[in-house]
Amino acid sequence: MTFDFNQDILLENERALLRPLQESDIIHLSPFAIHEPEIWTYSLVNAGSEAGMQEYISQALLGKVQKKEYPFIVFDKIIESYAGSTRFYDIRLESGCLQLGFTWYGKKYQGSGLNKHCKFLMLDFAFNSLNITRVELRADTENKRSIQAMKSLGCTVEGILRSNGLRPDGTRRDSIILSILKSEWENGLRDALEKKLTY
Repeated sequence: MTFDFNQDILLENERALLRPLQESDIIHLSPFAIHEPEIWTYSLVNAGSEAGMQEYISQALLGKVQKKEYPFIVFDKIIESYAGSTRFYDIRLESGCLQLGFTWYGKKYQGSGLNKHCKFLMLDFAFNSLNITRVELRADTENKRSIQAMKSLGCTVEGILRSNGLRPDGTRRDSIILSILKSEWENGLRDALEKKLTY
């Protein structure tokens, strides 16, 4: 099992296009940082300013060079505009595990169904192309919207990491851990999620 970090991975369906994040994508993502800084209220990374977004992109691309992460920029094909970012990280092919996260969207894309399309594409790639056994997702326990979105994908709640990180405002956060297994994906979860996709 290998992962080519130099490959231009494109994940796409009728609604969403995920392509590799680039330094030049600051032009597409900085408006969110400037005008919607509240997006990062529950994040471990504060990209809620132009400088914050530049650092966010730089750190994501450094993780890719170090072969730890693979970040994407998200394009909404219905609205025909860039919507946010997401990535694979903590990629451990030797144990068949990775995490899916650092996901955020501009406010007008939240609740639009775009996230389900992105997660479907990423999960399908992880389980089918990478032969991953377990995909993990995390969220701040106070981020009810994100937790509900993960549960609606079919994720199983595994537990809570207590006081394991800092929010942008400096307060400590607990993180909920959820996961999906390859066996679950193949035995009905994929089909169930596909039926929830809206266009």
